[in-house]
Amino acid sequence: MTRRVRKQVYIDAAHESMLKQIAQSTGVTEAEIIRQAIDRQARTSWLPKRDLAAWEDERAFITGLIRKGPLPGGRVWKREELYER
Repeated sequence: MTRRVRKQVYIDAAHESMLKQIAQSTGVTEAEIIRQAIDRQARTSWLPKRDLAAWEDERAFITGLIRKGPLPGGRVWKREELYER
């Protein structure tokens, strides 16, 4: 078993009520429910944050390409030919 550290936290009365209900309905201790909640939070809060500025840069680049239109000379192959290779 891993070493456990005692922590004292203050929660709202509504949280206490929810915690007790969850513990009773699942048969899991209140402490275990809190540990599981910390684990869930840790998994989601460490995900990389989306860089919206990078997406806007990419969108501007793509829009610029679209505005330029087709490249001169065009292509000399057909899409169906790609599947024949």
